[in-house]
Amino acid sequence: MALIVVMSATGSPGVTTSAVALALAWPRPVVLVEADPSGSSGVLAGYLRGELAHEGGLIDLAMAHRQGGLGGALPRALMAIPDSGVQFLPGVRGHDQARSLTGVWEPLAAALRGLDRQGQDVIVDAGRLGLAGSPMPMVAAADVALLVCRSSLPALAGARSWAAALREEFTHPGAPTALGVVLVGSGRPYRAREVSRVLGVPVVAELDWDPDSARVFSDGASPPRRFERRALPRSVRAAVTGVQAIVAATAPQPPVAARAASAVGDRGTA
Repeated sequence: MALIVVMSATGSPGVTTSAVALALAWPRPVVLVEADPSGSSGVLAGYLRGELAHEGGLIDLAMAHRQGGLGGALPRALMAIPDSGVQFLPGVRGHDQARSLTGVWEPLAAALRGLDRQGQDVIVDAGRLGLAGSPMPMVAAADVALLVCRSSLPALAGARSWAAALREEFTHPGAPTALGVVLVGSGRPYRAREVSRVLGVPVVAELDWDPDSARVFSDGASPPRRFERRALPRSVRAAVTGVQAIVAATAPQPPVAARAASAVGDRGTA
């Protein structure tokens, strides 16, 4: 099971669009968590076009946590995104509700990890960092933390201080989280190598600048003809492959003795 958190430092670089696109292209069963404390409900109002009622979600889990029943309430709080293998956990209805989630993020991260028994991965839309109620414990618990950033000078200037803070938090020896940048619109005007040098964080995925395709994920627009061949969907699939490679590379390895015993068992059953 992988816990992947997608976030931004400033502005609107496309965090929700990126999270939705990654979830829809994810090859394993996946849960998409709307943890943006702004209460914008970008998935329900955007990709789902307001056609599904906002029932359950994080507020219900906060109440269940106070009663000691968060783990049992989690499956009931999920809703299926139609025509996909994605389950969705709606976020708060307004920014004023986010403060009530302060003590929920850490136990929720643990509960989400429990979904491994169902073979599910988790992608979290953490929104913009630094807001009241920001889900930093979810970021700290992630296997991969992805800072979404555009390639313009204002975007890089805004992301630089957060990148430094995240580096300090997650790149020390023994840190469980792999930190990377998702670059939206490489070459407008800066490219991945330049962005990585400025932020001090590797660019692990590049999403093409393709506004028409982006509206499919952000606004629920009807996919145009041959959508899967367009630039953004192709780059999303490449991003999924890249993120999965990071998850595999950073996953805890079993002890040598356990691997040896497994190998012997495999030979014995061959």
